[in-house]
Amino acid sequence: MVSGLELAGVRKTYGDVEVLRGLDLDAEDGELLVVLGPSGSGKTTMLRVAAGLEEATGGTVRIAGDDVTRVPPARRNVAMVFQSYALFPHLDAAANIGFGLWARGMSRKEVQERVREAAELVGIGELLHRRPHELSGGERQSVALARALARDPEVFLLDEPLSNLDAQLRTKTRAELKALHADLGRTMVYVTHDQAEALTLGNRIAVLERGVVAQVGTPDEIYQRPADRFVASFVGSPSINFLPSEAAATFGLAADGEVGVRPEHVRLGEGEVEGEVAVVEPAGPEGLVHVDAVGTRLVARVQPEELPAVGQRVRLAIRPNDVHRFGADGKRLG
Repeated sequence: MVSGLELAGVRKTYGDVEVLRGLDLDAEDGELLVVLGPSGSGKTTMLRVAAGLEEATGGTVRIAGDDVTRVPPARRNVAMVFQSYALFPHLDAAANIGFGLWARGMSRKEVQERVREAAELVGIGELLHRRPHELSGGERQSVALARALARDPEVFLLDEPLSNLDAQLRTKTRAELKALHADLGRTMVYVTHDQAEALTLGNRIAVLERGVVAQVGTPDEIYQRPADRFVASFVGSPSINFLPSEAAATFGLAADGEVGVRPEHVRLGEGEVEGEVAVVEPAGPEGLVHVDAVGTRLVARVQPEELPAVGQRVRLAIRPNDVHRFGADGKRLG
């Protein structure tokens, strides 16, 4: 299968700063690939290089199998949705959606038809006469998405498009975007620092660390079998617990390398190890308990009815099959 978007050995430097360090990324034709990483990992730079808005220092960019590394942005057949919406304030929604089509010399009839179809797809067909200041944040984001849809591109590039929305609207729009991708069947590369978005949205996730891909896999693979210590620590909320070898041995765990255990696998009320509850965080359908034990602090995820009191002594257990092991180089063992 020809990839929708492929970046091979892509480098990007700004002076002495190397932002992308031989990045390899392959978004399959028709998939929704989420690129996840912290601020400064190179996510936006990667998208801008893919779109042609930044010139790669080295490496190759291919779209639908064609080498577009030196092809200008207008000829790459991609559409980018920006975090800031990037709408013209003096134009109404219809003109914003159709602006790029007019610039490409399309007829009035074709532009109007594409604008109408794109607006209907994202549910803003009745708002086309409004200017950006008359729209909510979610509606402005829908206009920006409709503008990308109207171009009918080979690849959609989305740069944290929901980050300016409130939590409830972000969840709703995320579900709508996933349904839209299923209907369109086009390649989408979605950049975010939000792991909840990544785990719920993507067919696959690529985790970036300092300009290279640390791991690519399904959401389940990324969470259940992190390739290294960085992926394990970055994906998951609350973050994974790390135990030095001495603490791991206290729980009866083999002390080869560093041990990581997810909060849902720290079992309260079991085992022989005791600790003292330092912090209790009720969180609706679950609760988080911070326990000081064996010289470290562990976070456990429990049912709300199981929350202990601060200062209470509790027993803890960790089962060998629930842990992740990492060597001195940070790579996964086994």
